[in-house]
Parts: sequence; C-alpha cells; structure tokens
Amino acid sequence: MPTEISGLERDPNPFDASGVVADSDGVRRYQDLPASLVAMLDASVRAAPEAEALVEVGGDRLSYRQMWDRAARVAGGLREAGVSPGDRVAIRLPNSNDWMLAFAGIQLAGAIAVPVNTRFTDAEAAYVMDDSESGVRLEPGSPLPDGAPFVYEGAGLKDVAAIFYTSGTTGFPKGAMHTHENVLANVETAFRVCGIPRDFGADLRTLVVVPLFHVTGCHSQALVALRGGGAVVIDSAFDGARMIDTLDRERISACTAVPAIYYFILNHPSFAPSRMSAVRWVSYGGAPIAPALVERIAENFPSSRVGNGFGLTESTSIATFLPHEWAAEHADSVGFAAPHTEVAIADADPVTRTGQILIRGQSVCAGYWKKADATAATFVDSWLHTGDVGRIDGGLVHVLDRLKDMINRGGENVYSVEVENGLIAAPGVGEVAVVGVPDSMMGEKVGAVIVPLPGASVDPAAVVAHAREHLADFKVPQYIAVRSAPLPRNPNGKVLKSELRDSDFGKPLF
Repeated sequence: MPTEISGLERDPNPFDASGVVADSDGVRRYQDLPASLVAMLDASVRAAPEAEALVEVGGDRLSYRQMWDRAARVAGGLREAGVSPGDRVAIRLPNSNDWMLAFAGIQLAGAIAVPVNTRFTDAEAAYVMDDSESGVRLEPGSPLPDGAPFVYEGAGLKDVAAIFYTSGTTGFPKGAMHTHENVLANVETAFRVCGIPRDFGADLRTLVVVPLFHVTGCHSQALVALRGGGAVVIDSAFDGARMIDTLDRERISACTAVPAIYYFILNHPSFAPSRMSAVRWVSYGGAPIAPALVERIAENFPSSRVGNGFGLTESTSIATFLPHEWAAEHADSVGFAAPHTEVAIADADPVTRTGQILIRGQSVCAGYWKKADATAATFVDSWLHTGDVGRIDGGLVHVLDRLKDMINRGGENVYSVEVENGLIAAPGVGEVAVVGVPDSMMGEKVGAVIVPLPGASVDPAAVVAHAREHLADFKVPQYIAVRSAPLPRNPNGKVLKSELRDSDFGKPLF
C-alpha cells in the first residue's frame, strides 16, 4: 500500500517564511543562500576581520582574520598531505578552538569533514573513520596540519560538506551526508526561529557546552554565530560553576543545552539572575521538560526568549521550534515546522491521528554514506522517515515515541515520550524513561524507570497520583523502578531502553 500522508499544516506558523520557494519536487528552499560554507566564512571575515570569532574557555581568543589565516594553513597542510576536494578528513578532537579550525580548514581544502564522537570506544571510532574512508585523521596529541595557505573556491551548494554519524540504540552508525546547502539552510533557520537580528554582529556570543561533533553544537550554534559575525565561546565540557561564570564574564547572548543542565545551574549556589543580563536566547531540547522548569528558565534569564528545538542528524539539526510565546503552555510540544520545512504524519491512525513523523525540506540530508538500502528506506520521495511517532495539532508537532519503543497495552498504543512528559514534573523526578513490562494478560504494561533529582527522593505512590492528573488511566505506569545511577545512554546520548527493560520493577502498584 502507498504511504498516506496527513497532518500537513503551515498555519498558524509564527516564523518568517519570506523568500522560501518550493521547487518542482515540492521541496521548500530558501533563496539567496551563500554559495558555500567557504563563501559564508569569507563574507564574515571581510565584514569585521578584527572582531572576535573563537574563544576557548581558559584558552586562546582568535579574531576572524586569525581564524581564517590559521584555517587556510590547515587547508594547505591537508593539501600537502595529499587531500583533494571531496576526500574525507576525520576530526576526533574535544571541544576546542582546534576543533573549529579543523572543521573550517577542511572546508577551505574542499574536503569533507567527518566529526567523530569522542565518547566512542577506539573500535567504534575506527569503524567511523574506516567506513568514511578518512585518509587523514585529526586526533589528540598531534598538531593540526600546517602548510602554505590554501583556499578551494570550487565548492557548490550540492557538494557534501560533512558526514555526521548517527547511531541509534542498535546497529552500526550511519553517516548522514550534509551538503553545503543543507548546513546553510539550517543556519538560516536558526536566525529565523530564534528571532536573532541580522545586525546583532559582535554582540552575538554563543556558548557551546554541547559537543561540536553533534549537529546542534556545530550547525545550530557555532556556524550560526560565525554567519552573524559573532563569537563562538567553546567549553571543553559541562561544568555548572564554570558555565555560570562564563555566561556572566563573556557576556553570552545565546546558549543551548539539555533541560538537565538548566536545572543544575538554576539550583547552583553561584547562580543569580543578575548575572544573566546579557543572555537573549535560551534554547533547549533532547529530553522532556516540565512546564515549571520552562517558567523558571524564563524568570531567571530575565532578558531572554526561551524555546525548544527538535531535529535529527538526518535533518541537519532544526526541523521544528517552539518559540517563547508558546514555550510554557505547550511544553509537551516541539513546536512548529521551520520556515523551509514541512512536517507530516504517515499512515495516521484515524482516531488518534498519530503515525510516523515525516520531514521534508532543504535541510534534509543527501542520504547515508555508502548505505544505499538504508537511504532508500529512510528517504522516500524527498520525505525523511524519522522513525518517530507523533501527531500535529494546530500546527504544533508532538513527538510521542520511537516506533520500536511503542508499548502495546492490551491493544492500546502507549507512547513512552508522552508518558515521560507526564511524569517529568512529578515530585522528585530528575530523569525518567518509560518501557513496556511483559504481562501474560495484557501483553505489556507501562513501566517507568526514575532517577531522582539531586538530594531528592521519589515516592512511587506520589508519582502515580501525579500521573493520574495528567494522563489517561491506561497510560499511568503500573510499575516504577527507582535507580540512583543515571539512565544508560549510548555515545550519542540516546537512552538505552533495551537495558532498562530488565529493571527490577517488583510487584505492580495497582
């Protein structure tokens, strides 16, 4: 049977969609993007060569001119090492100025950057570098390539700029091929959905505490700042006290993190709203967030607009965004489709209107590197089949579950993310993951694995009482396991629910 697509809604949609035109295949595209990432960087350097471009927390500061000159020498060194346009170059470096110089240098060489997750084991990293056929591998302990300055000016929008590897909870990682057009479209999206003025210039200072080997850190933070003539302030890893100090001292205007990081810093003794006066944009994503935490973020970052972003490696980061005006009231939503993006539901249930989320737009990647079968299965008629289950209400997208994690309770579909959203604000809950617990009569029942907030305790009865106020009765967890260790995650940060299904849930609570 052909896939039935429903749920296409663009109104109401709060974002500026001017200059977005659908091509002959129906794919919406921004017009007048820079010709390539190299052209984008060149324009920023020419506009303000002495402005600050890269700042490493506790390390060096580089102007746009210095960044360009050093990246050009990296490109020259790669060229002398035999790298030609289109060759892959792996970056297995921690967050640092060197990471950004490596990425920029690879672009200036006309090559393809392959960021490697630094949390991978040596065997996992070797798989990525071997699979991508990266002939040069930039790793810790070795200096960046250095040669006569070189700039390749032949890259076009359809050329691949980077291959970011995505890993689910099973199987080998797949390399999502990001073209210059994909990345530049995402950068344009970030300005529009966050409402960043084009003339903010040097006052646009973004703090990167998430990994640069993820699309959020690279495509939706670092490259956005460089496109706008701002500064990328890079921390090697998250440290609560250091993050607070950096937000204050560096006059950071934009930051992005997972909800748990905001919870941590808001409860840190050194945090004070007066220290956050420069912050204008606060975004979050990657995990359920309680409405109360959204309200606390807004109150404690008094000059900021807050918002929730959603996307995948395959969508080159941002696919939807929930802006400030909707953030607290609709905290269970990931927002509206980006200006150049369409979001639809495939084979929707006629009653619940839920089905697989599909994404189409200029930022949907060019497919998987060397995986024709996986590409054909995932990218169909320009639509990215995300593997996520969701629905669309009045233009607002709700992500409910991964297809493979959906719970079938006696014929009723229970979506784990929906239950997690309903539990995250329960007393004492810090992290929560919902899984199916085998049951001889119902097939599966709902189980929740909870990690308490620091210093807090969790009363399962109170959690159930809270759930009954926010969820239908068949979605209320009948099993609750409380654990002191963090939820198990793979190197890309995804919760390993397969490991949680063996938790000691004990007897059902009701």
